[in-house]
Order: sequence, then C-alpha cells, then structure tokens
Amino acid sequence: MTLNCIAPTPLDGISYFQPPVDFHITGRDGRVNIPWEFPIPLAEESYRTALEQGAPNYDQVGQGIFFALRQNPDCNYAVDYARVLQEGYPHLIAEIGGEAIMLDAKEVDTPYLDRKVNLLKIMALLEPGNAGLWREIGRTLMEKGSRLEACHLAVQSWYGAEKYLTHSLELDPDDLHTRYQLGETHYVLGHYDQALLCWDQLPERLEGSERTSLTARIAAINKGERPKVPAVDYLTALSVAFEQHQDDQFYEAAAIVEDVLEDRIFCAQFPMTGVYRFLEQCYRAVNLTEKADALRGRC
Repeated sequence: MTLNCIAPTPLDGISYFQPPVDFHITGRDGRVNIPWEFPIPLAEESYRTALEQGAPNYDQVGQGIFFALRQNPDCNYAVDYARVLQEGYPHLIAEIGGEAIMLDAKEVDTPYLDRKVNLLKIMALLEPGNAGLWREIGRTLMEKGSRLEACHLAVQSWYGAEKYLTHSLELDPDDLHTRYQLGETHYVLGHYDQALLCWDQLPERLEGSERTSLTARIAAINKGERPKVPAVDYLTALSVAFEQHQDDQFYEAAAIVEDVLEDRIFCAQFPMTGVYRFLEQCYRAVNLTEKADALRGRC
C-alpha cells in the first residue's frame, strides 16, 4: 500500500473518514476482512453515521468508494480504492462492467461519453494490464473530441486519447486497431511525423478499402497535402465561434466558420455534423437570407 501521506481529492458529496488504528473492512458473513488505513470516502449521511458509531460499515465503505471512483477515477488513492473493490465488492465490479457494456451498446451524448470514460478508467484500475480497456478509453475520447458540442474540450480530449492509446500500444504492440487510432490522434494534433511512424508498414497488413484509404493518406502527408493548421486548432476555433454566437456576435461567428470551411482538406478528412446548420443560423440571425438558403439541408 501507499503510505497515507497524501491528502484525498475533494469530491462533491463526499467526506473522508480517517479510520481508527487497525481498522478492517469486514462483511459478507466474514468472507471479507481487509485491513485499511487510508481516508475512506463516504457519502455525507454515511459520514455522519460513521462519526456517531466510530467507524463505517461494509456497505457504507463500498458505496463511498463506488461514488468516489465514478466521480473521479483519477483521484488520490484510486488504485487503493479499486483494490478494495476487487477484494471485497464483486457485486459493485459487476455493476460497473454492466453499465459500461450498456453505454457501449447504444448511441450516447457527450455527458454519457464522460460517464463511460470514467467507468472504463475504473475497470482499467482493476485490470491495468488489459490493453483493450486503455484502447477503448482512447477511442471514446477520440469520439468526444470529434463532436461539435464538445469542441471546447477538443485539445483535452485528443491529447487524452493520445495518452491512453500510447499506453494501450505499449501493452499490445501488435494491435492494428490501436496503431491506426493512435496515428489518427497524432494526425489531428498535427504530429504528422509521429502519425507516419504509427502507420508505417500498416497498409501491407490491411486489405481492401482500408488499405487503399490509409495508403492515400500516407502519400498525402508525404506530399504536404494536409490541413493548413492541425485539425484540433480548427475544432478550438469552432468553439470560439459558438461562444461568439451565444454573445449574439453572429457576424464574427460566421466569419470563423467560413475560415474553417475554406480548408477543403480538413473538411474532407474531418466531416463535422451540424456545422453547416450552425452557419445557416448565423446567416439568418443577420438577415443574410441568400447565404442561409444556399446552406439549407446541408449537415
């Protein structure tokens, strides 16, 4: 265990209980007996009860750890909390896995993607050597980084994807999907040399349209046919356009979108559902009816 010298991470709705000396988490008719010396995250009501009774019970500890990790799986003591779940709370682990599978099986909006990432991070704490979990975190962050409603978080999302996919590839260097996706994150971030390194010799291991498409992209990079600025910069620019729109600065918002759409290479490689509809709204707001009508029906 890590020495208890680090302050726990502040979390909404969570208070930390410092257990007494020689405290053990016990439950499940004696099948669980885990020595514990770290701050225990507890829901507020459980914290008050623990103060009255001198210590929390098995269910209160499990619920508190579960809430803390769902809120921030990167919090201090997360590894220790995950170990406790693994040793003593199989039903909570099953619930986490089941919810992650449910979210993966349907189309979800951005807040659900955040929830899915947190669930996957908890699972990765439980199985740190599982390359597939790290890859799925990276892939989910790529999806989040590609959405217009989350473009203000594009830099954070794409750098996060790069980080998790890099770790996945370290665990499983032969995984073609991870290698391709990591190359994609490098490309979006403007790290073209790194993208080429990821994709080098990958086409010969692919077939059909995948091989043709990737070969063409590699050739385009080598010929200098790439977006004028990294794709992530365009996504950040679009987030500024949305802010301008919210402030009723419609001309300024439209001008930003127009600049982005002038880069045909970016638009071809990074289709953005809803951007033309947004530009149409900007035009109508300032009575540029002809321009707005020309965009009607485009995504």
